[in-house]
Amino acid sequence: MPYVVELTPPGRGAIATVLVEGPQAIRAVAAHFRTPSGRPLSDYPPDQLVFGHFGPPPGEQVVLRKRSEEALELHCHGGRAAVAMIEQTLQSDGYPLRSWADWAEDRHRDPITAAARVALAAAPTVRTAAILLDQYRGALRREIDRIEQLLGAGNSQTARQAVQTLLSRAQIGLHLTRPWQVVLCGRPNVGKSSLINALAGYARAIVHPTPGTTRDVVSVRTALDGWPVEFSDTAGLHAGGGVLERAGIRRAEQKLTQADLVVLIFDRSVAWSGADGELLGQRPKAIVVENKSDLPAAGRRPAPSLETSALRGTGIEALIDAIAARLVPQPPPPGTAVPFTQEQVEQLRGMLPP
Repeated sequence: MPYVVELTPPGRGAIATVLVEGPQAIRAVAAHFRTPSGRPLSDYPPDQLVFGHFGPPPGEQVVLRKRSEEALELHCHGGRAAVAMIEQTLQSDGYPLRSWADWAEDRHRDPITAAARVALAAAPTVRTAAILLDQYRGALRREIDRIEQLLGAGNSQTARQAVQTLLSRAQIGLHLTRPWQVVLCGRPNVGKSSLINALAGYARAIVHPTPGTTRDVVSVRTALDGWPVEFSDTAGLHAGGGVLERAGIRRAEQKLTQADLVVLIFDRSVAWSGADGELLGQRPKAIVVENKSDLPAAGRRPAPSLETSALRGTGIEALIDAIAARLVPQPPPPGTAVPFTQEQVEQLRGMLPP
């Protein structure tokens, strides 16, 4: 029995593609497809494009391509209504709908190659797509095969080093399709919202001179040096405040526990305080930023920091470079094996010799 696969992403687009594949696929489509000439679908050779209508009259305009005697592509208008009509019509005849990810996984015997193909569709940048393409072409499979050969030959020390090298790249691999979480925090009115807007390149967070304006976590996705990043602007960290402010601070603290990197922001124009020192002590691994460098500095600062002015845009490029370098200090060269799923990471841990 044939099945139906939507090969293009859901949503509005110029063209959508639906695949019908399996025994009797031509028969399944022919029952609902009409050409202007009335010529039956079975008369057309593979790879010839055929225009016609699908569904009850007047039907949806489609261009059909026969991949083989058991696979046909229907290209239709990209709106959801056209795709849904084709899928529902075929499903009503008993032909099941499969996800494109399951379909793609079945095309490859090697699970790493299949997973890389699926991940490539979710790659948010050219840089991450290039790394996943290397895995699709066999970089990770070849390295795992080499490790297994080393283990089989009793060379456990070299095998251990190779596994540990792969595991050291796991954090990069796991963020090839999902962004690194970078959280901006600090006391109220240090310029977090202005700074996240400057980093993102457009106004996403509300900026207002009143302390405590940000009372919830505001996030924005972008890319730094080709690495996907989600910045989060949190409520100002301070004691006291009203019910809404305290709720915002709790959400900020929860977000901080999930962060891959924290950017701790201070106001350079305000004298250093004990509360500032306490924040710094709580986040010793944070990137420290002294914002508002367009204003006169209020005394000496006790910690190495980057100076920025979100208002004028100065220091933003240096901050972007620092964030990217902290997240990915050693980018993998082209062709490098990189594990990119949690299952692969667990497999590698299980390969570590005792």
